[in-house]
Amino acid sequence: MDAEKKITLDDIERLEPMEIERRSFEIISQEAGDRIPDDIRAMIIKRVIHTSADFDYIDHLCFSEGSVERGLEALKNGAWIITDTNMALSGINKSSLKKAGGEAHCFMADEDVAEEAKRLGVTRASVCVDKAARLERPLIYAVGNAPTALIRLYELIQSGKIRPELIIGVPVGFVNVVQSKELIMQTDIPYIVARGRKGGSNVAACICNALLYLLDGSRG
Repeated sequence: MDAEKKITLDDIERLEPMEIERRSFEIISQEAGDRIPDDIRAMIIKRVIHTSADFDYIDHLCFSEGSVERGLEALKNGAWIITDTNMALSGINKSSLKKAGGEAHCFMADEDVAEEAKRLGVTRASVCVDKAARLERPLIYAVGNAPTALIRLYELIQSGKIRPELIIGVPVGFVNVVQSKELIMQTDIPYIVARGRKGGSNVAACICNALLYLLDGSRG
């Protein structure tokens, strides 16, 4: 848009909420062209772009083979979604998850987690993974902030103490972020990972909701 042009209210489109979303996805499809794969991954990629306005996710969002299908199957079986931040937790569509028989949890504010993290001199995010490992149920682990959560997941996967049905690995930042994502991509656990530095709690929640949206669609 011309930087010298003064914007007025006449330049604002008056649209209903659903129309705004429809138009947004229309713009995403137009600008992405044929760069988005024409398969089940498309819904997730488009929703991440819709959340972030960042088309780099077309190239950076990586899916292990069958990861989306594995996530949907886990949700059908009542999997719990564990997040590393309350921000991601708040963004997940709880009603859709409840319909599938699942729940969403974040242990970061739990008193026992804080005490154990202080005692061990580690992050709360890593202790949360240990707590999740004691849950005897299918889990989807969604990480949008803490690379230490992914590192601990890798350690516990290697020792056979946890096997999530799906890992959503999209922490954002600079220290150990890239490396932690690469570790997860070296496991045999299904994953959806935002390779590189980009990500965030909003992206983690968005991917969870995209899976729930696909699940609702599969039910007709």
